[in-house]
Formats: sequence, C-alpha cells, structure tokens
Amino acid sequence: MKFRSKLIALLAGIGLALTGAGFTTAAPAAYGAVQQMAAAWAPWTSYAIGAVVTYNGVDYVCIQAHTSQPGWEPPNVPALWKVGSGGGNPGAPGQPGSVSTSVTNSSISLSWGASSGTVTGYRVYEGSTQRAQVTGTSATVSGLGTCTTHTYTVKAYNSAGESAGRDATATTSGCTGGGTKMPGAPYLYMGWGDPPNPGTVMDSTGVKSFTMAFILSGGGCSPAWDGNRPLTGGADQQAINTIKSKGGSVQVSFGGWQGNKLGPNCSTPQAFANAVQQVINAVGPAVVDFDIENTDEFENYTVQDRILNGLKIVKQNNPNVKVVVTFGTSKTGPTAPGVRLINQSKALGVPIDNYTIMPFDFGGSNMYQDTVNASEGLKSALKSAFGWSDAQAYAHMGISGMNGLSDQQETTSPSTWTQIRDWANSHGLTRLAYWAVNRDRPCPGGGVVSNCSGISQSNWEFTRITAGF
Repeated sequence: MKFRSKLIALLAGIGLALTGAGFTTAAPAAYGAVQQMAAAWAPWTSYAIGAVVTYNGVDYVCIQAHTSQPGWEPPNVPALWKVGSGGGNPGAPGQPGSVSTSVTNSSISLSWGASSGTVTGYRVYEGSTQRAQVTGTSATVSGLGTCTTHTYTVKAYNSAGESAGRDATATTSGCTGGGTKMPGAPYLYMGWGDPPNPGTVMDSTGVKSFTMAFILSGGGCSPAWDGNRPLTGGADQQAINTIKSKGGSVQVSFGGWQGNKLGPNCSTPQAFANAVQQVINAVGPAVVDFDIENTDEFENYTVQDRILNGLKIVKQNNPNVKVVVTFGTSKTGPTAPGVRLINQSKALGVPIDNYTIMPFDFGGSNMYQDTVNASEGLKSALKSAFGWSDAQAYAHMGISGMNGLSDQQETTSPSTWTQIRDWANSHGLTRLAYWAVNRDRPCPGGGVVSNCSGISQSNWEFTRITAGF
C-alpha cells in the first residue's frame, strides 16, 4: 500500500519525565499480594494503582494509574509498573510443543509435543471457549461445518495453573470451487495511524479477522514488524492475542509499497522461506499474505522468482496455512508484472491459494465498475494460465480496496464498498480486505491521512461491511 507514512510515538522519556517531576507514590498493601492468576497486560486498558498483570511470564504491579498504549509494555515503563513476585504461574507446566493438524469435512484433529514439568492434562481453546480437555497429547474437535477455518490454542495444566499456549489454525475439508473462503480481513497497522483496539472493533462490527501489516527486514533476512518491532512481546503480539482471545484469526502481510523488504534481502528461496517460517512459528496465522509491490519486488523478476520459490517451500512445510499474493492492477486487469507473476507461479508449481488485486490508485472515477473490470481481467489471466473454469478462477481471487479517499483522490464510499463486497460474494471470491482499519473513521474534507478516511462515514463502517463477506 503506497499510503502509509508513519506517525512515531516517542515513549522512552515517560519514566524520566515522571521521575524528573518528583513523582512518588506510597506502595499500597496490594504490592505484597500478587495473585498467581494475573490477567495478561493489554493496550488500551485503564489500570489503577495496585492492579496486577502478567507479561512474558512475569507479574507486574501498577504504581501509577494510567490507560495503557502500544509500546507501554510493563518492562518498558518502570515509572508505571514494578515487578511483582516472579512468574505468572509458578509450578505450571511448560508450553506444549508444535501442533500438527489433520481434518475431515466436520472435524479437526490436533496433536502436539508434550510439555515439560508436572502435567495433569491439556486443554484446547477456541478463543476463550474450551473445546477439549485430555490427558494425552492429542484431541479431536468434531461437529464443525465444512470448509470452515478454526484457530485453537493448546495449554497444559496442573494444580498450579496453565502453561503458555501453542496455536494452530486449520480448515475443514469439503470446500467447493477449488478454493477456501477466508473471512473478511481488513488491514490493521500497529505502527501508524492511531491504531484502534481490535477487540473494540470486533465488538462493534462482528469482524472476525484482520490482516496485520507489515513484516519487513529487521536487518538482512531477519523479519520484524515494520522492520523495527520484535515478532513477539510488543504491540503487534498484544493485538493478535486480543483478536484470538475473541475467537478471531489473523492474516500476516509481508512487504507493501515501501520499506526494506525480505525479498531483496534474503539471498535464496530457502532463506526467504526460513524468514517466513519464523513469523509463522511466532504468530500462528491462518493466512500469510505477500504484498508484492514496487520495483524492488514486483518488477524485479529475479526477486519475484525468489519469493515464489520460497512460497513453495512455505506451503510444503505449512499445508494448513493459506498463501496469498497481493499486487497492483490496471482498470482492466493485471499489468505485465502481474501477468508474469501468475504465469510463473504456474510454471514453478507454487500452490498459491489466492491472488488478490488492489483496484485503486489508477485514477478511477467509478470505483465499483473499475473494480469489477479489474477483477474480470484477473479472472481471464488465471483461466489462461491454469485452464480453470470461471468458478475455479473466482475461487482463487481476492480484492483489497482502499476505503474513503485513495492516494489519487479516488473515492470509495460505504455504499460502493457494499456493492463491491456483494459482487465478490455472489461470484465466489475467497478474500476481501481493505487499507486500513486505522482509516475507518470519519473526517469529511480531511484529505488522505493515516487515521481517518477523508469522507463522511460512521466509525468502523467499512469494517462492518467487510465482516459480511
């Protein structure tokens, strides 16, 4: 996405500022009564003095009332938090090992590596709902719908409490048309544009999935959120934890329009696949989305091939994780680099689940008709490359729009986005996204900015529409 100028919050000086102001608070009695079952720290939460949270296995006690923000994790702001009495659940088992899955039309079976320590048994959760409790290292969840995607968390337990969880996502079989429909998943960017609490958005709209942006190079072939935030322990992980705790799933997007990307920095397909695997292991996404743009990846065919060959390895190692490629388009369909990407994926045998186009920033005046025309052009390119029927092509297609004003002042209104969603539903497309939840707020006449759409709308209106996909 071209439009993602960054708004950087400088939080490092909070502790110094409070100390310099002579701030002191008497320690309440609660300091000595840290509970073993403390709630996990979360952003956008009001904490009173004496509140107890756990973060990365350590308990912290609040020493200054505040509303938390991304980047204010307890170890980062000692003026707000002090370390409590050790770990969150002393004596609890270790985290279970990696989870593997197998599926039928109506069930998902999970098996995992045993936890260290004393283990009474294991519990399997979907969001906050327990789906199974077993004494062994496998479980089956039955009674599921065909072609439905579910994310589970496995935790070991004993009398001291539960371990950290291990996630796995799988989709039941029985899909028709050759593709699996993914829930509508608008982009959410935690490094820019006053990022909202995804839990608040989910409660307001019914949306069940988000596309988390963006994984870039944190130096060489090492992945990091936005190139500078760690894969775990920060605002991105907290947002993902919130989404999953409400029974949702995440897609993780790599690349985008700008920034230092992994494609040019990873020297081989295997190295690229290894970097992607680090993210999959850390985040547990249902989908990995490769937003291939600009001259460094999209128009550099050496890098394009490196990414495609890397994705082949990723899919082999993670058959239950959907692989998406997202790229720009003209009003009539993919441009030459897009057609080449489609044809090369066929020639190289890359099992891509979905080809998503971004039908905006081409100076359109009728965004609905231009989106339909561009999508029909994508369908033709897929049919030509793979010999698919119309239904098979649609089942491998997605649309990623831009809500409100685009970089080129095109306008996609809520009513237009509803038309686009309905067209995608009626034609059997399997992915719908837009850029971005951060902008899904009204500011008529506000221009193209990071935290609102530039048009008149209700809060989270585009997300509510997308949830209907």
